[in-house]
Amino acid sequence: MKIMASKSLSFLLPLLLLVATISFGQDTIPAPIIVDSIVVDSIAVDTIVIRRTVDKIFTPRKDVNLQIPNIDFKKTKILQKGFQRFRVPSFWESENSFGLDISEVAFVNWNAGGDNAISGLGYLTFARKYKFSNFSWENDLELKYGLNAQEGQKLRKTEDVIRLSSNLAFKKDTISNWAYSVQLNFNTQFSNGYTYPDRETPISRFMAPGYLLFGAGTSFITKDEKFNLYLSPLTQKSTFVLDQNLANSGSFGVEEAVLDANGNIITPGKNHLLEFGILITNNVNYTVVENVELTSRLSLYTDYIKSFGNIDVDWELSLKMKVNKFISASLGTQVIYDDDILFDVIKNDDGTTLDAGTPRIQFKQTLGVGVLYGF
Repeated sequence: MKIMASKSLSFLLPLLLLVATISFGQDTIPAPIIVDSIVVDSIAVDTIVIRRTVDKIFTPRKDVNLQIPNIDFKKTKILQKGFQRFRVPSFWESENSFGLDISEVAFVNWNAGGDNAISGLGYLTFARKYKFSNFSWENDLELKYGLNAQEGQKLRKTEDVIRLSSNLAFKKDTISNWAYSVQLNFNTQFSNGYTYPDRETPISRFMAPGYLLFGAGTSFITKDEKFNLYLSPLTQKSTFVLDQNLANSGSFGVEEAVLDANGNIITPGKNHLLEFGILITNNVNYTVVENVELTSRLSLYTDYIKSFGNIDVDWELSLKMKVNKFISASLGTQVIYDDDILFDVIKNDDGTTLDAGTPRIQFKQTLGVGVLYGF
């Protein structure tokens, strides 16, 4: 019996130990194991540390008002501008200006003598420019008209200009200043021109003359666009004389009328003269000092067939001084030489030409102070 009891105990003790171990393992959470960095044979082992973060409870102050605030719209203002719709950005730039220059002189019992006089010059300029990528298109329209009233005399014209220019340019890249260009220039005037005091026989009229130049070439344009040099090896120049009396007399280079022995017109004069030649233009804008700008516009043209090497010159130089936003002063000169414009032409009563005349240098100088307004 003792042997049987000892065998039973030897069997039950390991079984009880196993049950106790399993029960203790299920009901007890083992303590966390903290693994620190261990250096084994000079080799560092990374340490993974897991910690529990405790969030601090925020307690509001006792004087804080947690109620919903009252919203008052009494002090709000109505929008001054309505809703603005989105507009696609334009690649056009525009500039408009109007100017009026006036000069006056008056005398009362002036011992040195003199006549009261007043002069006025009005001008309008419009500029439109399109620029996108390497392509640009510039358009400029300039209108000028001036009158002078002197005591004891009728009104006299002092300025008369209609000038339109258009330039298309294309660059291969944005680095180079050179571009392929196509240019158009047109010039004429508003009213009749006379050799005063003669007011019976006009020496010029609207579209008599009228000049149209159209050609293609290359342009050198600086980055600030204040220097523009245009070179065209092939430019068409058209001279229009739409007044038949001036055309019959061969004014401005057109073919004059053919007359018989009695001065009767057999073949009327031509109203159009066509030429092909080389055109060079140069426009410069230079800021001398603040509010003082110097502008130069030069045009050189020579015809291949009729008179190659004989250069027509049109050079206009102006100095503009801006006093303030609305008041400005200007000083300008213009030099013109055209071998088709002849002076001192002498003709008989029957219309035959005794002396064809000679071309001369034409010079004009202007000085004015007035109002300038941009819009």
